[in-house]
Amino acid sequence: MPKTKTHRGAAKRFKKTGSGKIKRFKAYASHLLGAKSPKRKRGLRKAGLVSEQENKRISKLIPY
Repeated sequence: MPKTKTHRGAAKRFKKTGSGKIKRFKAYASHLLGAKSPKRKRGLRKAGLVSEQENKRISKLIPY
């Protein structure tokens, strides 16, 4: 069986935490920011976690 390769696009977007959860960055924070409230933009700066449903699929993309 060949070694599993890391999906390089996913590796740039997701990171594994120490406990094995997958950290992600929030969408809608790159442009058209004038219409968004400061509170909303502040929330977009914080990282989120991948949902449990998506966890298994993304774990296959970033095995290491």
